[in-house]
Parts: sequence; C-alpha cells; structure tokens
Amino acid sequence: MGRILSVGLQFAVAIGLLVLLWQVADGQSAVNHLVNAELAWLLASLVAVTGQLVLSALRWQLTAAQLGLVLTKQQAVREYYLSQVVNQLLPGGVLGDVGRAVRARAQAGLVISGQAVLFERLVGQVALVLLFGAAVFGTWAVPGGFDLPASLQFSVFVTLVAAFLIATGVAIAGPNLPGKTGIALANFIANFRRAVWAREVRHRQVLLSIGTVVLNIATFACCAAAVGVMLAPAAAMVLVPLILFTMLIPITVSGWGLREGAAAMLLPVAGATAAEGFAASVAFGLVVLLSALPGVLVAALSTVTKPVRP
Repeated sequence: MGRILSVGLQFAVAIGLLVLLWQVADGQSAVNHLVNAELAWLLASLVAVTGQLVLSALRWQLTAAQLGLVLTKQQAVREYYLSQVVNQLLPGGVLGDVGRAVRARAQAGLVISGQAVLFERLVGQVALVLLFGAAVFGTWAVPGGFDLPASLQFSVFVTLVAAFLIATGVAIAGPNLPGKTGIALANFIANFRRAVWAREVRHRQVLLSIGTVVLNIATFACCAAAVGVMLAPAAAMVLVPLILFTMLIPITVSGWGLREGAAAMLLPVAGATAAEGFAASVAFGLVVLLSALPGVLVAALSTVTKPVRP
C-alpha cells in the first residue's frame, strides 16, 4: 500500500506541476508551438537520442566486461532499450536499471551486476557535470558570448565546488573509515577504477561518455529548434545540463513537470519565451519516450536473453 501511495504521489506531483506551468507559462501558446513544430528537427532529435542510447549500452557493455560480466553488443542494446522504457513509464527513473542488474546477475552475482549498472550511469552523470563545468568556465573566460545571469552564476559556482569537494572527500576518506563500511567503500572505489579508469578502457570510456553527453544535449537543442528556439552551442552546453539535472530529483515520473519548469525559467536567458521553453521540454520528453518504445517490443517478444558465459 505504501508503494502504491508513493507511485500515486509521484504521478500527482508531475500532473500538478504541469497544470501549474500551463497557467503561468501560457500553456495554449506552448501547445501551438508543439503543433507547428518542424518535423525535420524532431527527426534529428530522435536520431540523436537513439545514438545516445546505443552509446550508453556500449558503455555498459565495456564497464560490465571489466567486472567479469560478458555481454554481446546485441544483448547490451536490447537490455538497455528494455530498461529505458521501464524508466520512462514508471516513477523513480531507475526501476529499469534495477531490472537490468537483476537479469545480468548470473555470471558474478547481484552486487557486481548492480555495480556495473551503477558505474555506467554514474560515469554518464560525471561526464555531464564535467562538460557543464567546462562550458560554464568557458563562458566566464571568453567575454562577449553567452553569459549566465549573475543570480545563477554564484549558485552554479558553489554547487560545482561542493560536488568536487564531496567527491574528493569520499574518494580519500571513505576507504579509511573503520570496520565494514571502510572495506565496502574501498572495494567499491577499487571496482569503479577498474571498470571506468583502468588503462585499457579509460580512453573508450571518455569517448563514449563525451558522445552520450553531446548527443543528449543535441537532442534537447533539436527539440528546442523544432519549436522555434535556436540555441547557440554555448547556451545549449550551459542551459541544457541545468534543465536535465532536474530529472535526477525523484519526485515525479521521469522528470516530467520539473524539467518543464526548469526549461520555462532558463530558456528565456537565451532569448526564448517561457511558453517556448515549456514546449521544447515537452517535445524532448515525448521524443525520449518514443525512442524507448522499442523496449516494449523487446519485452513482448521475450528476446532478452541471459548474458553469455565467459
């Protein structure tokens, strides 16, 4: 019963936020932008998000292999599609990843399969943060281009510094904690380094992660262009990650409502209206959902197979 109430609450929050945005961000105008969206840009966004999904699946395959889990490219892509459609349709945004870990546990156990999934998702978020940080510092270093409002600059700076200090503190102090906690953190960090930063895989991890981040940002930028908002590259690299970060807050379904609110507030910094930001984010959400629908076919045909044994 508690789980049902939690799920219902997340749907209610998403719907409530969208209704509120309809009122404050001129929902009818947003609908008009969506109805008149340029199909070519929407198709480009679908291609970009599909490429991002495939690269993410290949990153998971690479990460899992470092931990002793052998997946073919076809298996990795099929499983990733299935996990994505579950993530898009159910609250929390992680249930599909949990299922992916459970189905891959046969070779090395649930802990290792879970770490493979967690590391792959984590390195994607780290790459997004790093690229966002580089873009922000780039705008500060090159005057005359895109600039964040002063009200946002301080918050962004403090958040980036805090994230760096927390990550550094955990990496340094975590393994030195007493008892089982220190041992568990030491093993976790050792496995992360082996899976992500070992000499034989680090260059591929970097390339795959840059590719997924760029394609994710490009997906949103193409959706924005479809509704009439042409984002300069610098603006897209700074604003889109801020919008996407809201999807990590697990109080709605797949970030619906939160993402649209952030887009309605942030895209006007680049010259758009709140309604255009609202429409761009809705288009992005629909394109991402559409890109995940092959996962329904995967589930219906029961083509997800167990990982091959080494």
